[in-house]
Amino acid sequence: MAEDNCVRILVVEDDMYLADSIVRILQNRQFTVKLVNTALDAEREIVSGTEYDIWLLDIILPDGNGFDLCKKIRERSSALILFLTSCDDEESITKGLDMGGDDYITKPFRVAELMSRINANLRRFHKYIRLHRRFLISGDIRADLENVQVWKKGELLKLTPVEFQLLEIFMNNPEVIVRRNVLLEKLWDGHGNFVEDNTLTVTVSRLKSKLGVYGEENRQYIETIRGYGYRWNMRCVVSEDEKC
Repeated sequence: MAEDNCVRILVVEDDMYLADSIVRILQNRQFTVKLVNTALDAEREIVSGTEYDIWLLDIILPDGNGFDLCKKIRERSSALILFLTSCDDEESITKGLDMGGDDYITKPFRVAELMSRINANLRRFHKYIRLHRRFLISGDIRADLENVQVWKKGELLKLTPVEFQLLEIFMNNPEVIVRRNVLLEKLWDGHGNFVEDNTLTVTVSRLKSKLGVYGEENRQYIETIRGYGYRWNMRCVVSEDEKC
C-alpha cells in the first residue's frame, strides 16, 4: 500500500458525468487516479499487473458488473475495494462483502462522504502496520496483528480488512458489550454518519460465518445483545509468542 500522497485509485464508472466528478475530487486531493468506463477495460487493468491501492467499482456496468470484477481482483490482489451502488438492501451488501469488498457507498453520495469512506479505509489499513508482532488468542482463535492474519484450530481464515478490525475490537474487549455506535465509529468514518446500519449487521454476520461458529459456539464467541450491540464471550490473552 502506497503512502497517502501516492495512493493509486482505479475508478470503474460508466456514468461519465459522475466519473469525471469523482476523478476531479480525488485528483484535487492529490490521489493518483485512472478512470475506466467498462468491465472489459477494468479486466484489462486486473490482468495487466498494474498495482492499485483502491478500486472504486460501480456495480451496474454496460458489459458486466462490479461483483464479478471484485471476485477477479481478489484472485490477484488484497487492495481495498469500495463499491459504488444505488442499492442499500442487505442482500446487496452481503453479496458485495462476500465477494471480498471492504466497503460500499450508496449513490447519490456527497463529496464529504466519499472522502470520509476512502480515508477511513486507508486509516484502517495503515493501522495494521505494526512495529512489534503481537498475537491475540481466544479459545480456538489466534490473530496475528502485525500480518493481519487469523487462524481457527490452525486453519488460516480469509478476512477482509474491516472483518479483521472488527475481530480485533471484539478480542481486545472480551466479556463486555461493545455498542453498535462505537463499532460504527471505529470501523468507518470516525462518527458513523455515512454508514448504512445494515453494513454493520452484515459484517458481523460474515465474520461469524468465516469463524465457523454456530449455535452454542456462536454465543460463546460473538453474542448479539439486541438493542445494544455485541459481546465477545471468551477470555482473551495477548502474547508476543507465535506459538502461544
